Amino acid sequence: MKGESTAPSAPTARPGAVDGGPAETVLVRRPGPGERDPVRAHRRRRGIELALALAVPSALILLWQLAADQHWIDSRIYPAPSTIAADGWQRAADGKLWPDVWATLQRVVAGYALGTAAGYLFGLVMGALRMVRAALEPLLDALYVVPKLALLPVFLNMFGLGEGPQIALVATTVFFFVWISTMAAVMGVAEGYREAGQVFGAGPWQMFRHVLLPASLPQVLVGMRVASGVAVLVIVASEQIAANDGLGHLIFDSRTLFQNDVMFVGIVCVAVLGVVFSELVRFIGRRLTPWAPRDRGRPRP
Repeated sequence: MKGESTAPSAPTARPGAVDGGPAETVLVRRPGPGERDPVRAHRRRRGIELALALAVPSALILLWQLAADQHWIDSRIYPAPSTIAADGWQRAADGKLWPDVWATLQRVVAGYALGTAAGYLFGLVMGALRMVRAALEPLLDALYVVPKLALLPVFLNMFGLGEGPQIALVATTVFFFVWISTMAAVMGVAEGYREAGQVFGAGPWQMFRHVLLPASLPQVLVGMRVASGVAVLVIVASEQIAANDGLGHLIFDSRTLFQNDVMFVGIVCVAVLGVVFSELVRFIGRRLTPWAPRDRGRPRP
């Protein structure tokens, strides 16, 4: 396995072919543990990675708890993790937390789906057709640099109060991330792949299905994963400005009322939602692109 050390044996001398001639030096390479049992070595490495991933946040939480207990920090402003956990559990048991979580989740999923579909379509067409790219890219580049929260008043004028502005803001943000990654991925398909498809007489649909799609999809899914995290950030910021429910509204409203424990409950929920959403996109990407390199998972044979 890559990265596993091997222990070469000491050089051994072998007599030359002719008596009295120089002796040959033979190096015998012994396989390392990763090569003898790659599955076991992979599990061991994954166990170490998982332990590190859990140890760092756990240490920070314990330090935070200790700082609050010893009054190193003002617990009224920075409540102890135990207080935050107890309050979150109580709000969940009372049913006060789930409406806000559900409202944010609905907006994120709807906006992400619309933005991903539009971004992939535009990126695919613009990456494959040079004239379309020349016509639309300057305009989209100009719109891309506009802060997306600055468009919220525009969407409020277009859709009025309600779910429309929130979903439109998420969809617009996701669109640009997916569009850029898709267009770059299609343009970056090796010319040799295209030539091979032409040699075999592939038509436009076959070229897309058997050449452009499999070659570009791994990079497209990376853009989709980045967009999933950004979608959560945008909807939380938007809910703080123009919403009557959702996690963003919960965070902002509780801070206004100086309920800092509730505010941190909302922040934790946002973090969990972002991680779950990102990992879900990663999981789907692995299933759709089994040929792509993977940063996690079982070792390839």
